[in-house]
Amino acid sequence: MVKIALFCAAGMSTSMLVEKMKKSASERSIEVDINAYPESELSKRVDEIDVALLGPQVRFMLDKAKEICDPKNVPVEVINTMDYGMMNGAKVLDRALELAKK
Repeated sequence: MVKIALFCAAGMSTSMLVEKMKKSASERSIEVDINAYPESELSKRVDEIDVALLGPQVRFMLDKAKEICDPKNVPVEVINTMDYGMMNGAKVLDRALELAKK
């Protein structure tokens, strides 16, 4: 099972996207564990996840996130702004799964 965490300013705006990602995974019988958290929790969650995705509104913290994630071999990336805005759970899920394989 792939564990995916989305991080944003307060963990709220990504909650809707998490639900769409879970729905897409369920429809395709993909086992994933997806949760949303405030960006301030990244350092304490990094040991329990396979992929970290940042909401576009916290893209400024990508370098800091890489410092936290890289030593643990957890891929981290900013969610595509268009996919985020359109709440395209399937595309964001596909990208997270791609990152998890690397």
